[in-house]
Amino acid sequence: MKTLRNLQGPALTLALLCALWLVVIVGLLALRPSVFNLGTVTTILQFSTILALVGLGQALVILAGGAGIDLSVGGAVSLSAILAMLCIKLGLPPVLLPAVCILAGALLGALNGWLVNGLALLPFIATLGTFFVYSGAALAVTGGAAQAGVPSWLLLWGRGVVMGIPMPFLTLAIPCFVLAGLVLISTAWGRWIYAMGFNERSAKLVGIPVDRVRFILYCLSGALAGAAGLVSLAWLGSGRPNIGQNLELESLTAAMLGGIVITGGRGGVGGVFAAVLLLVTLKTGLLQLNINTVWQVGIVGALLVFVLLADRLSQRWRS
Repeated sequence: MKTLRNLQGPALTLALLCALWLVVIVGLLALRPSVFNLGTVTTILQFSTILALVGLGQALVILAGGAGIDLSVGGAVSLSAILAMLCIKLGLPPVLLPAVCILAGALLGALNGWLVNGLALLPFIATLGTFFVYSGAALAVTGGAAQAGVPSWLLLWGRGVVMGIPMPFLTLAIPCFVLAGLVLISTAWGRWIYAMGFNERSAKLVGIPVDRVRFILYCLSGALAGAAGLVSLAWLGSGRPNIGQNLELESLTAAMLGGIVITGGRGGVGGVFAAVLLLVTLKTGLLQLNINTVWQVGIVGALLVFVLLADRLSQRWRS
Protein backbone atom coordinates (compact mmCIF):
# COMPACT_ATOMS: atom_id res chain seq x y z
CA MET A 1 0.00 0.00 0.00
CA LYS A 2 2.91 2.32 0.79
CA THR A 3 4.38 1.64 -2.65
CA LEU A 4 1.05 2.52 -4.28
CA ARG A 5 0.91 5.81 -2.35
CA ASN A 6 4.37 6.69 -3.67
CA LEU A 7 3.31 6.24 -7.29
CA GLN A 8 2.37 9.27 -9.33
CA GLY A 9 1.72 10.34 -12.93
CA PRO A 10 1.61 7.61 -15.60
CA ALA A 11 2.77 4.90 -13.16
CA LEU A 12 -0.17 5.60 -10.83
CA THR A 13 -2.60 5.64 -13.78
CA LEU A 14 -1.25 2.31 -14.99
CA ALA A 15 -1.52 0.74 -11.53
CA LEU A 16 -5.12 1.95 -11.08
CA LEU A 17 -6.12 0.70 -14.54
CA CYS A 18 -4.63 -2.73 -13.84
CA ALA A 19 -6.54 -2.87 -10.55
CA LEU A 20 -9.77 -1.78 -12.29
CA TRP A 21 -9.19 -4.36 -15.02
CA LEU A 22 -8.89 -7.12 -12.40
CA VAL A 23 -12.11 -5.89 -10.74
CA VAL A 24 -13.93 -6.07 -14.10
CA ILE A 25 -12.66 -9.59 -14.78
CA VAL A 26 -13.54 -10.86 -11.30
CA GLY A 27 -16.99 -9.24 -11.54
CA LEU A 28 -17.73 -10.78 -14.93
CA LEU A 29 -16.47 -14.19 -13.78
CA ALA A 30 -18.72 -13.96 -10.73
CA LEU A 31 -21.74 -13.25 -12.94
CA ARG A 32 -20.87 -15.98 -15.46
CA PRO A 33 -17.87 -18.24 -14.76
CA SER A 34 -17.69 -19.38 -18.39
CA VAL A 35 -17.54 -15.84 -19.77
CA PHE A 36 -13.80 -16.00 -20.49
CA ASN A 37 -12.02 -18.67 -22.54
CA LEU A 38 -9.17 -18.64 -25.04
CA GLY A 39 -11.51 -17.66 -27.89
CA THR A 40 -12.87 -14.73 -25.89
CA VAL A 41 -9.36 -13.53 -25.05
CA THR A 42 -8.39 -13.69 -28.74
CA THR A 43 -11.50 -11.71 -29.68
CA ILE A 44 -10.72 -9.07 -27.04
CA LEU A 45 -7.19 -8.64 -28.37
CA GLN A 46 -8.44 -8.50 -31.98
CA PHE A 47 -10.93 -5.74 -31.19
CA SER A 48 -8.27 -4.06 -29.04
CA THR A 49 -5.94 -3.80 -32.05
CA ILE A 50 -8.27 -1.47 -33.94
CA LEU A 51 -9.09 0.69 -30.91
CA ALA A 52 -5.44 0.75 -29.76
CA LEU A 53 -4.19 2.12 -33.08
CA VAL A 54 -6.89 4.80 -33.20
CA GLY A 55 -6.49 5.61 -29.50
CA LEU A 56 -2.74 6.06 -29.92
CA GLY A 57 -3.26 8.68 -32.64
CA GLN A 58 -5.91 10.40 -30.54
CA ALA A 59 -3.59 10.46 -27.52
CA LEU A 60 -0.69 12.02 -29.44
CA VAL A 61 -2.90 14.80 -30.83
CA ILE A 62 -4.31 15.60 -27.37
CA LEU A 63 -0.89 15.40 -25.73
CA ALA A 64 0.38 18.25 -27.93
CA GLY A 65 -2.22 20.62 -26.43
CA GLY A 66 -3.72 23.57 -28.28
CA ALA A 67 -7.20 22.13 -27.62
CA GLY A 68 -6.13 19.34 -29.97
CA ILE A 69 -8.55 16.51 -30.58
CA ASP A 70 -9.32 14.24 -33.54
CA LEU A 71 -13.00 13.36 -33.72
CA SER A 72 -12.67 12.20 -37.33
CA VAL A 73 -10.81 8.97 -36.52
CA GLY A 74 -13.87 6.73 -36.93
CA GLY A 75 -14.66 8.19 -40.34
CA ALA A 76 -10.99 7.97 -41.35
CA VAL A 77 -10.91 4.24 -40.48
CA SER A 78 -13.98 3.55 -42.63
CA LEU A 79 -13.03 5.75 -45.59
CA SER A 80 -9.38 4.62 -45.78
CA ALA A 81 -10.46 0.97 -45.91
CA ILE A 82 -13.11 1.69 -48.55
CA LEU A 83 -10.75 3.81 -50.70
CA ALA A 84 -8.11 1.07 -50.59
CA MET A 85 -10.62 -1.57 -51.72
CA LEU A 86 -11.87 0.67 -54.54
CA CYS A 87 -8.28 1.20 -55.72
CA ILE A 88 -7.77 -2.57 -55.84
CA LYS A 89 -10.96 -2.95 -57.88
CA LEU A 90 -9.69 -0.26 -60.28
CA GLY A 91 -6.59 -2.35 -61.01
CA LEU A 92 -4.04 -1.37 -58.38
CA PRO A 93 -1.76 -4.34 -57.48
CA PRO A 94 -3.15 -6.02 -54.31
CA VAL A 95 0.32 -6.03 -52.78
CA LEU A 96 -0.04 -2.25 -52.38
CA LEU A 97 -3.24 -2.53 -50.31
CA PRO A 98 -1.54 -1.93 -46.91
CA ALA A 99 0.35 1.10 -48.23
CA VAL A 100 -2.79 2.58 -49.81
CA CYS A 101 -4.75 2.17 -46.55
CA ILE A 102 -2.13 3.92 -44.45
CA LEU A 103 -1.46 6.61 -47.09
CA ALA A 104 -5.19 7.34 -47.45
CA GLY A 105 -5.47 7.68 -43.68
CA ALA A 106 -2.44 10.00 -43.58
CA LEU A 107 -3.96 12.23 -46.29
CA LEU A 108 -7.25 12.41 -44.39
CA GLY A 109 -5.25 13.37 -41.29
CA ALA A 110 -3.37 15.98 -43.33
CA LEU A 111 -6.69 17.60 -44.22
CA ASN A 112 -7.45 17.88 -40.49
CA GLY A 113 -4.00 19.36 -39.88
CA TRP A 114 -4.50 21.92 -42.63
CA LEU A 115 -7.92 22.94 -41.29
CA VAL A 116 -6.52 23.36 -37.77
CA ASN A 117 -3.17 24.97 -38.65
CA GLY A 118 -3.78 26.62 -42.01
CA LEU A 119 -7.30 27.92 -41.46
CA ALA A 120 -7.05 28.21 -37.65
CA LEU A 121 -10.33 26.34 -37.11
CA LEU A 122 -11.04 24.96 -33.67
CA PRO A 123 -9.88 21.30 -33.67
CA PHE A 124 -13.19 20.17 -32.18
CA ILE A 125 -15.20 21.84 -34.95
CA ALA A 126 -12.81 20.95 -37.77
CA THR A 127 -12.53 17.26 -36.96
CA LEU A 128 -16.23 16.92 -36.15
CA GLY A 129 -16.93 18.28 -39.63
CA THR A 130 -14.48 15.93 -41.33
CA PHE A 131 -15.89 13.03 -39.32
CA PHE A 132 -19.23 13.52 -41.01
CA VAL A 133 -17.56 14.09 -44.40
CA TYR A 134 -15.44 10.92 -44.15
CA SER A 135 -18.24 8.75 -42.76
CA GLY A 136 -20.73 10.07 -45.32
CA ALA A 137 -18.29 9.57 -48.20
CA ALA A 138 -17.65 5.95 -47.16
CA LEU A 139 -21.40 5.29 -47.20
CA ALA A 140 -22.03 7.28 -50.38
CA VAL A 141 -19.45 5.56 -52.60
CA THR A 142 -20.50 2.07 -51.49
CA GLY A 143 -24.23 2.55 -51.01
CA GLY A 144 -23.73 1.00 -47.58
CA ALA A 145 -22.57 -2.34 -49.04
CA ALA A 146 -19.45 -4.20 -47.90
CA GLN A 147 -16.60 -4.30 -50.42
CA ALA A 148 -15.29 -7.84 -50.93
CA GLY A 149 -12.05 -8.93 -52.59
CA VAL A 150 -9.45 -8.74 -49.82
CA PRO A 151 -6.34 -10.74 -50.91
CA SER A 152 -6.01 -14.15 -49.25
CA TRP A 153 -2.44 -13.44 -48.07
CA LEU A 154 -3.74 -10.47 -46.10
CA LEU A 155 -6.45 -12.63 -44.51
CA LEU A 156 -3.76 -15.05 -43.33
CA TRP A 157 -2.12 -12.21 -41.43
CA GLY A 158 -5.36 -10.63 -40.18
CA ARG A 159 -6.82 -13.90 -38.88
CA GLY A 160 -3.56 -15.49 -37.81
CA VAL A 161 -3.08 -16.31 -34.13
CA VAL A 162 0.07 -17.12 -32.15
CA MET A 163 -0.66 -18.73 -28.76
CA GLY A 164 -4.06 -17.03 -28.69
CA ILE A 165 -2.64 -13.62 -29.62
CA PRO A 166 -3.82 -12.20 -32.98
CA MET A 167 -1.04 -11.41 -35.45
CA PRO A 168 -2.14 -7.76 -35.99
CA PHE A 169 -2.01 -7.18 -32.23
CA LEU A 170 1.42 -8.79 -32.01
CA THR A 171 3.02 -7.30 -35.12
CA LEU A 172 1.32 -3.91 -35.40
CA ALA A 173 -0.36 -2.62 -32.22
CA ILE A 174 2.40 -3.52 -29.74
CA PRO A 175 5.28 -2.23 -31.94
CA CYS A 176 3.42 1.05 -32.56
CA PHE A 177 2.98 1.65 -28.82
CA VAL A 178 6.58 0.68 -28.03
CA LEU A 179 7.86 3.03 -30.74
CA ALA A 180 5.59 5.88 -29.61
CA GLY A 181 6.65 5.38 -25.99
CA LEU A 182 10.34 5.48 -26.92
CA VAL A 183 9.87 8.61 -29.05
CA LEU A 184 8.01 10.41 -26.25
CA ILE A 185 10.50 9.44 -23.55
CA SER A 186 13.88 9.62 -25.23
CA THR A 187 13.80 11.96 -28.23
CA ALA A 188 13.66 15.71 -28.82
CA TRP A 189 10.38 15.20 -30.69
CA GLY A 190 8.85 13.70 -27.55
CA ARG A 191 10.00 16.61 -25.42
CA TRP A 192 8.61 19.03 -28.00
CA ILE A 193 5.19 17.37 -27.83
CA TYR A 194 5.10 17.56 -24.02
CA ALA A 195 6.38 21.16 -24.08
CA MET A 196 3.67 22.19 -26.58
CA GLY A 197 0.99 20.67 -24.40
CA PHE A 198 2.35 22.16 -21.20
CA ASN A 199 2.76 25.71 -22.50
CA GLU A 200 2.43 26.39 -26.23
CA ARG A 201 3.55 30.01 -26.03
CA SER A 202 6.77 29.10 -24.25
CA ALA A 203 7.34 26.29 -26.74
CA LYS A 204 7.19 28.80 -29.58
CA LEU A 205 9.55 31.19 -27.79
CA VAL A 206 12.23 28.51 -27.45
CA GLY A 207 12.04 27.73 -31.16
CA ILE A 208 9.88 24.60 -31.30
CA PRO A 209 8.09 24.46 -34.70
CA VAL A 210 4.67 24.11 -33.08
CA ASP A 211 2.55 24.31 -36.25
CA ARG A 212 4.68 21.80 -38.13
CA VAL A 213 4.71 19.32 -35.24
CA ARG A 214 0.94 19.60 -34.81
CA PHE A 215 0.36 19.08 -38.55
CA ILE A 216 2.53 15.96 -38.49
CA LEU A 217 0.66 14.63 -35.45
CA TYR A 218 -2.67 14.96 -37.25
CA CYS A 219 -1.14 13.15 -40.25
CA LEU A 220 0.12 10.46 -37.89
CA SER A 221 -3.29 10.10 -36.27
CA GLY A 222 -4.80 9.66 -39.75
CA ALA A 223 -2.12 7.11 -40.72
CA LEU A 224 -2.87 5.09 -37.56
CA ALA A 225 -6.58 5.24 -38.43
CA GLY A 226 -5.63 3.93 -41.89
CA ALA A 227 -3.67 1.10 -40.23
CA ALA A 228 -6.78 0.30 -38.18
CA GLY A 229 -8.76 0.21 -41.43
CA LEU A 230 -6.20 -2.25 -42.82
CA VAL A 231 -6.64 -4.48 -39.74
CA SER A 232 -10.42 -4.44 -40.24
CA LEU A 233 -9.97 -5.54 -43.88
CA ALA A 234 -7.55 -8.30 -42.94
CA TRP A 235 -9.76 -9.58 -40.13
CA LEU A 236 -13.27 -9.23 -41.54
CA GLY A 237 -12.39 -9.98 -45.17
CA SER A 238 -14.23 -6.98 -46.60
CA GLY A 239 -14.34 -3.22 -46.45
CA ARG A 240 -17.29 -2.11 -44.34
CA PRO A 241 -18.33 1.54 -44.53
CA ASN A 242 -19.49 1.61 -40.89
CA ILE A 243 -16.50 -0.15 -39.33
CA GLY A 244 -15.34 3.07 -37.64
CA GLN A 245 -18.66 3.65 -35.90
CA ASN A 246 -18.24 5.01 -32.32
CA LEU A 247 -14.43 4.89 -32.51
CA GLU A 248 -14.23 8.66 -31.98
CA LEU A 249 -15.94 8.31 -28.60
CA GLU A 250 -14.08 5.15 -27.59
CA SER A 251 -10.64 6.47 -28.62
CA LEU A 252 -11.26 9.68 -26.68
CA THR A 253 -12.36 7.67 -23.64
CA ALA A 254 -9.27 5.44 -23.90
CA ALA A 255 -6.96 8.46 -24.06
CA MET A 256 -8.60 10.19 -21.09
CA LEU A 257 -8.93 6.99 -19.06
CA GLY A 258 -5.28 6.24 -19.85
CA GLY A 259 -4.12 9.42 -18.16
CA ILE A 260 -3.76 11.82 -21.09
CA VAL A 261 -4.83 15.20 -19.73
CA ILE A 262 -7.36 16.90 -22.02
CA THR A 263 -5.34 20.14 -21.99
CA GLY A 264 -2.21 18.28 -23.11
CA GLY A 265 1.34 18.06 -21.74
CA ARG A 266 0.78 15.20 -19.29
CA GLY A 267 0.27 11.45 -19.65
CA GLY A 268 1.83 8.45 -21.34
CA VAL A 269 0.87 5.94 -24.01
CA GLY A 270 1.26 2.97 -21.62
CA GLY A 271 -1.87 4.08 -19.81
CA VAL A 272 -3.74 4.38 -23.11
CA PHE A 273 -2.80 0.80 -23.99
CA ALA A 274 -4.08 -0.44 -20.60
CA ALA A 275 -7.26 1.63 -20.97
CA VAL A 276 -7.96 0.07 -24.38
CA LEU A 277 -7.69 -3.43 -22.91
CA LEU A 278 -9.98 -2.42 -20.05
CA LEU A 279 -12.62 -0.90 -22.34
CA VAL A 280 -12.66 -3.82 -24.78
CA THR A 281 -12.71 -6.37 -21.95
CA LEU A 282 -15.68 -4.57 -20.40
CA LYS A 283 -17.56 -4.34 -23.70
CA THR A 284 -16.87 -7.97 -24.61
CA GLY A 285 -17.93 -9.11 -21.14
CA LEU A 286 -21.18 -7.16 -21.40
CA LEU A 287 -21.77 -8.71 -24.81
CA GLN A 288 -21.23 -12.17 -23.33
CA LEU A 289 -23.81 -11.30 -20.67
CA ASN A 290 -26.25 -10.36 -23.47
CA ILE A 291 -26.30 -6.68 -22.51
CA ASN A 292 -27.68 -4.60 -25.38
CA THR A 293 -25.03 -2.73 -27.42
CA VAL A 294 -26.91 0.53 -26.78
CA TRP A 295 -26.06 0.17 -23.09
CA GLN A 296 -22.43 -0.53 -23.99
CA VAL A 297 -22.17 2.83 -25.78
CA GLY A 298 -23.86 4.48 -22.81
CA ILE A 299 -21.37 2.91 -20.40
CA VAL A 300 -18.43 4.14 -22.50
CA GLY A 301 -19.92 7.63 -22.53
CA ALA A 302 -20.46 7.53 -18.77
CA LEU A 303 -16.84 6.46 -18.29
CA LEU A 304 -15.68 9.44 -20.35
CA VAL A 305 -17.76 11.86 -18.25
CA PHE A 306 -16.46 10.27 -15.04
CA VAL A 307 -12.82 10.60 -16.15
CA LEU A 308 -13.25 14.24 -17.16
CA LEU A 309 -14.91 15.04 -13.82
CA ALA A 310 -12.15 13.24 -11.92
CA ASP A 311 -9.52 15.19 -13.87
CA ARG A 312 -11.24 18.51 -13.11
CA LEU A 313 -11.56 17.67 -9.39
CA SER A 314 -7.90 16.60 -9.16
CA GLN A 315 -6.85 19.92 -10.74
CA ARG A 316 -8.85 21.81 -8.09
CA TRP A 317 -7.31 19.80 -5.27
CA ARG A 318 -3.79 20.40 -6.60
CA SER A 319 -4.43 24.15 -6.84
